[in-house]
Amino acid sequence: MTHPHLLVETHGPVRTITLNNPDRRNAQTPSLWAALADEARAVGDDIRVVVLRGAGVSFSAGIDTAMFSPEGVPGEERMDQIAASGVDAAERAIATYQEGFTAWAQCPAVVIAQVHGHAIGAGFQLALAADLRVAALDAWFAMRETSLGLVPDLGGTGPLVHLVGYARALEMCATGRPVTAPEAHSIGLVNSIVPAANLAEATQSLVDGILFTSRDAVRALKPLLRAAIDNDAAEQAGAERSAQVPLLMGRTASPA
Repeated sequence: MTHPHLLVETHGPVRTITLNNPDRRNAQTPSLWAALADEARAVGDDIRVVVLRGAGVSFSAGIDTAMFSPEGVPGEERMDQIAASGVDAAERAIATYQEGFTAWAQCPAVVIAQVHGHAIGAGFQLALAADLRVAALDAWFAMRETSLGLVPDLGGTGPLVHLVGYARALEMCATGRPVTAPEAHSIGLVNSIVPAANLAEATQSLVDGILFTSRDAVRALKPLLRAAIDNDAAEQAGAERSAQVPLLMGRTASPA
């Protein structure tokens, strides 16, 4: 266990990482983000799928709002301390926090968020940090940062706009309204929705589908498709060639 509120279990090529603070609806803190970044960087070639999930009734209700109080959270920096540190220091702190989310894009495994209950703020952004999202029908998503006078800043704005478009992303973030699982599915925010009782089974079915395919092909596919978000047509065609040739040569190589 790398963090008191993080449970890591590995079964063969599948690693399950559980946010494990159910009494606080898996509220998040900077130390948790640092642990998530470490876990993302620690995923080796033997792991093909990572599942992110939450213990208890929620995936994650977002940042621990006690960090905004004078008492704070024991062992964690308070938000007023970060704000008082100056522009450069505050930006460095946020950049460090973001790594707990952005590092999953560089992780070689396919990352699946298994979402139920609340996915608010940082919880929503952690789901967006995954490659795929499976949601229970009781799940709902919300960006509530504007209610605190803030904006989403944990790497979630880019994936959100890419998934649902600028206008929907702006409306969701500006109002902070809850997005139900059926709506999230209809706008492409999640890949599939199932009754809560079937969530683990649906996630396992997706995991099995990934494991059934070529490890090398899927490993090459993840960065290829992520690059397509920003590449122009010529750049993406070149990326496809660069990804394909080693696979083709490996497939046709004669045994030694």
